Amino acid sequence: QVQLVESGGGLVQPGGSLTLSCSASGLTFVNYAMSWYRQFSDSQRELVARTGAGGRTEYANSVLGRFTISRDDFMSTVSLQMNDLKTEDTAVYICHAMHLTGRGVPSWGRGTQVTVSS
Repeated sequence: QVQLVESGGGLVQPGGSLTLSCSASGLTFVNYAMSWYRQFSDSQRELVARTGAGGRTEYANSVLGRFTISRDDFMSTVSLQMNDLKTEDTAVYICHAMHLTGRGVPSWGRGTQVTVSS
């Protein structure tokens, strides 16, 4: 059974930085694309960043140049470094795992709250 556990959320001022981490278990980590989604207070959910095979990454336009996703296949973790945070980044950040073949059911973590406020 796949388990994804996020950590690192909290309250930060605009312009500040935060690093989120997701620890995965119950899967062969290297065979999975790992992503961060975020869910806003109105329940809208969007893809923030994804890392797949061979170090390929993709980002939402709204975070490009500010956020960096990275993975450690040995430790089975994926991180999201967030810089220059804005109030509109406030959301629950959720870790997501999907097999690289696209087969199977994706797995979701429970999320960690990020609040950007002065």
